[in-house]
Amino acid sequence: MAIKEETKMEKIISLSKRRGFIYQGSEIYGGLAGTWDFGPYGVELRNNIKNLWWRKFVLDRDDMYGVDAAILMNQNVWKASGHVGGFSDPLVECKKCKHRFREDQLDEENRKSKKCPDCDGLLADARQFNMMFKTNVGAVEDEESISYLRPETAQGMFVNFKNIMDSFHPKLPFGLAQIGKAFRNEIAPRDFVFRSREFEQMEIEYFVDPRDSTKVNETFEALYKDQIDFLKVIGLDDSKIHKIEVPDSDRAFYSKRSVDTEFDFPFGQKELLGIAYRTDHDLKAHINSSKVDLSYFDEETKERIVPHCIEPTFGLDRLMLAVLSDAYTEDEIDGEKRVYMKFSHSIAPVKVAVFPLLKNKPLLVEKAKEIFNLIKKEFSSKGINGVVFDDNGNIGKRYRRQDEIGTPYCVTIDFETIEKDAGVTVRERDGGKQERVEIGKLVEYLSKSI
Repeated sequence: MAIKEETKMEKIISLSKRRGFIYQGSEIYGGLAGTWDFGPYGVELRNNIKNLWWRKFVLDRDDMYGVDAAILMNQNVWKASGHVGGFSDPLVECKKCKHRFREDQLDEENRKSKKCPDCDGLLADARQFNMMFKTNVGAVEDEESISYLRPETAQGMFVNFKNIMDSFHPKLPFGLAQIGKAFRNEIAPRDFVFRSREFEQMEIEYFVDPRDSTKVNETFEALYKDQIDFLKVIGLDDSKIHKIEVPDSDRAFYSKRSVDTEFDFPFGQKELLGIAYRTDHDLKAHINSSKVDLSYFDEETKERIVPHCIEPTFGLDRLMLAVLSDAYTEDEIDGEKRVYMKFSHSIAPVKVAVFPLLKNKPLLVEKAKEIFNLIKKEFSSKGINGVVFDDNGNIGKRYRRQDEIGTPYCVTIDFETIEKDAGVTVRERDGGKQERVEIGKLVEYLSKSI
């Protein structure tokens, strides 16, 4: 069933709140723009994405090292990286309504006419606005105590390059990987969790030998392919994924090559992932600033070099929004309209929901809890989470609720289960197909399906 893109986003936001995926931050106090809280199912969805990412890029490789750097860092890190002096966006403010906008996000007509898109008032001249959140560390607030909430996770890996070298003595090429929060004081946060002021990144800094340009290019392509393969792992539609080779004029000054992966969101084709060849810019910047040797000694050639870096970066919040928008589906079953989230089984926050047909029948409830505990125990032993017990409302309402949560399978215990030992009814989410499964074969059936 086709869904109008202009209304799809509203429906996703509504479902996200209704079913406990995403809430507005500080909602009871009127909210705080650009901040979001994640409910129980949002947390599970995010954790499933993160766990799959960590397994693919760290646990299943022998050339990757995980780190978790501090959010607060010495201010000199951000001076050396250029963030203090240059991490800015062009800000314009309407003289009439006082609304603020990023100049580069205004349409061409508003930029030329300098008219406010909200009230047609006159826009003031653009000024640069540094997006880092500034704070102070310690009891005294002075220039020496200044720190910042990190605007990216990358620098925490660069400043730990020497620590990893000293502790593990890795051979080139190798990478550092990190999942963590970052903060940017966005002028105009928008599009739900797509652009917010507090977000989570999953990033890799992969260090390569710059003396072999062919190998560097091959590594870049391999890491890009890994990015696309990961999007398939979490179930995104291939037709909505687009490769964008970033032209010289749009690349960051330190990047020798950048490729963006864009996705068809309900509000348009926008950036989802990125990969950049950052050369030796960051390590050299920290060498010059800290006066600490961050070079690599090649035991074979007896040469000392500064490695180059390829950076694949993933925004967890954007990935979650892509998954939500791709999974949102409307159809009809038996003439009744329904909404369901067509999550890949690998990331669905709930894998199996177990119901008693009627919650006011103790025998049904007792048997349902017995089967629920059986499935949960067996799944836990296989490292699978997401088995829930649900007896709230009639059976139809429970199916609709689990459809909106994105639960692949619902197991219903009825009178035939008890009286005739006739197994249970297993209902599949996408087509609504139901079949009887013997209790002794239930865990195997669900495990194979999931």
